Amino acid sequence: MYTPDYYSKLNIANTSINPSTVKVRGTAAFRYWERSLFFRACSTIKFNIPEEWEGEGLEFLYYCLFTFGYVAVFKHDKFGFTFQPCNLSGKLNWYYRPTIATISNPQYKASLKIGEQCEILTLTPDYRGIFDIIDYYAGKLALLSGAIDMSLINNKFAYLIGVKNKAAGEAIKTALDMINEGEPAVVLDKVLPNDSDSESEPWQFLERKDLKSSYLTTDQLRDFQTILNEFDTEIGIPTIPYDKKERMVTNEADSKKYDAISKITTWVTCLNNSCDRINNMFNTKLSASIRFDDIMKEGEVNDSEDTTV
Repeated sequence: MYTPDYYSKLNIANTSINPSTVKVRGTAAFRYWERSLFFRACSTIKFNIPEEWEGEGLEFLYYCLFTFGYVAVFKHDKFGFTFQPCNLSGKLNWYYRPTIATISNPQYKASLKIGEQCEILTLTPDYRGIFDIIDYYAGKLALLSGAIDMSLINNKFAYLIGVKNKAAGEAIKTALDMINEGEPAVVLDKVLPNDSDSESEPWQFLERKDLKSSYLTTDQLRDFQTILNEFDTEIGIPTIPYDKKERMVTNEADSKKYDAISKITTWVTCLNNSCDRINNMFNTKLSASIRFDDIMKEGEVNDSEDTTV
């Protein structure tokens, strides 16, 4: 049953956020973008895995690697050649790597010696996932999503007219109805002049001037796409800048392309290095590759044929 939190607990929760007045990460928008960016990141790497890992095993592998950064790979009497998330501990080896992997699955609990009883499949050299990247961009996208929603509401522009009596109000309503129906010309009674300098007139018109100087939805949508493109660049999805000039020289295009593959190249290299150790221990053929590598290579061919893109 739901029970409300007391002030002391709410106060601790609020003051633990800096700045305390901006609470992006507890919103539905943030949860949406965190989940969406996670799926987007999973699309960048493809695995060559054994048949018993297909389906739910592969789904769990993506979750573990991108969230925790590593899994222990071993053989089990019941589940065969498998993997599980684990805690790393033990005396550090020569390269300051842990030597013990502790499995805490409800159906199997054990402490396995790395290099003898199991091997560690790692996504990054520092044994971390990429949820710091996902969290960083999900916060920005959630914050801008709220601004876009507010902008869409504010862009529902309507005329604000103040009247001093019911007759003037009815006359204005009738005129607006005729305008919305498509009348080419609407004639008001001459006793209802629009004199904005005199408060004694029957009605006043409040005009919202210089709308283009506001931060409009079009600008926000462009910034939104820019942030999404920056995330794609972080995780290795080929992208073209939203504000790309009409002609972009080859060096600029190459720089963007190299920027996009810098991190994912490190991830795949780290995965394949650990896959080599796993393959040597268990005689398997695990490997990982960049899913969009073919697109990158096609881009290199196109760049060599022309000096601009």
